[in-house]
Amino acid sequence: MQHSKFHPFVLIFMIVSCSIYAQKFDGLAPTPPMGWNSWNNFHCEVDEDLIKETADAIVTSGMKDAGYQYVVIDDCWHGERDSLGFIQADPKRFPSGIKALAEYVHSKGLKFGIYSDAGWKTCGGRPGSRGYEFQDALKYAEWGVDYLKYDWCNTEGLKAEGAYLTMRNALYKAGRPIVFSLCEWGDNQPWEWAKDIGHLWRTTGDIAPIFDGIVDHGTWFSLGVMQILDKQEGLREFAGPDHWNDPDMMEVGNGMSVGEDRAHFSMWAMLAAPLMAGNDVRNMSKETMAILTNKEVIAVNQDPLGIQGLKYSSNDSLEIWFKPLEKNDWAVCFLNRAISEKTVEFNWRKNIVTDDLSERKFDATLFEYQIRDLWTREIIGNTEKTTSLKIPAHEVKIFRLINTRSTNN
Repeated sequence: MQHSKFHPFVLIFMIVSCSIYAQKFDGLAPTPPMGWNSWNNFHCEVDEDLIKETADAIVTSGMKDAGYQYVVIDDCWHGERDSLGFIQADPKRFPSGIKALAEYVHSKGLKFGIYSDAGWKTCGGRPGSRGYEFQDALKYAEWGVDYLKYDWCNTEGLKAEGAYLTMRNALYKAGRPIVFSLCEWGDNQPWEWAKDIGHLWRTTGDIAPIFDGIVDHGTWFSLGVMQILDKQEGLREFAGPDHWNDPDMMEVGNGMSVGEDRAHFSMWAMLAAPLMAGNDVRNMSKETMAILTNKEVIAVNQDPLGIQGLKYSSNDSLEIWFKPLEKNDWAVCFLNRAISEKTVEFNWRKNIVTDDLSERKFDATLFEYQIRDLWTREIIGNTEKTTSLKIPAHEVKIFRLINTRSTNN
């Protein structure tokens, strides 16, 4: 059995891991990461052909050109550990090995991500990283991994902050810059302590492919898009470049209506959330492709200021969200959570928005803004006049308000 070239150094790493100061790799996620993850659609049914075909599809569909970078294998890629404790890929599912697969993804101009767990076993029952953190980090570096999603199943007796610090230090000592995605479901308020540990952290439990509701799995629950959205209340102050709140991967293309998918995608853009697609990109509809590759909505998400949007008002299932953007522009999103159409008459000049967090102010009495509809990609008017809108059930209207008088950042 072939062993890792790193194994002579493993003992040294394990001995000094508690005493040598380490840190996270800075600057890897100046804007929210964009990519694809296998879990939402495929769960444990993953193999190297799926990952290669997905990488191909990300390129040919236009997703790569739209900004998607990471191809991430979630749970169930693992085989057994070798005699020295190094993790190996499942030989039946990944006969060419993970390093060869990472090289294939890199050959497409994309980046490669992988999954592990802070506990003894992953959520799918495969070997976790507990007790093997430095060995696993060395192996990921050897394989050419660019992104690690790190889960929280089977972690009895562990403290979350300490467990994630251990893997952060291991990744740093292994020497390869890797985006570190913390997935402990928000149970331990990671937004309060994870800024210097990872580049993004989950704020909730798992998402479900429903717009509004809760799915009971017996021993746990998954949440609809609106339930996930509500759990972001009070968290925007913790997000910013290189440290993002993560409301979970997207369910666009996984069974909701086209309008619900547009609303889901728009709200993740307003939240400055990581945009990790979770559908089968090899076989998606034209409507799903158009949603995932809308560069103007993506630009709201990827705005370099890195400011998470704020909920300005909520009345009778209609929410209005604002997000400060560069060049003194703003994004505004009208979200209809109701099961019937909503009619809106919005007077821009009477709605002055002051965001104390970003020290930004929207005031249409001082500046005139063009109003660009980001789904129809048309200028529909300006903020001098009241805007009339009809918003179907479970849909949105999202606009970029383009400041026509100021070019300051």
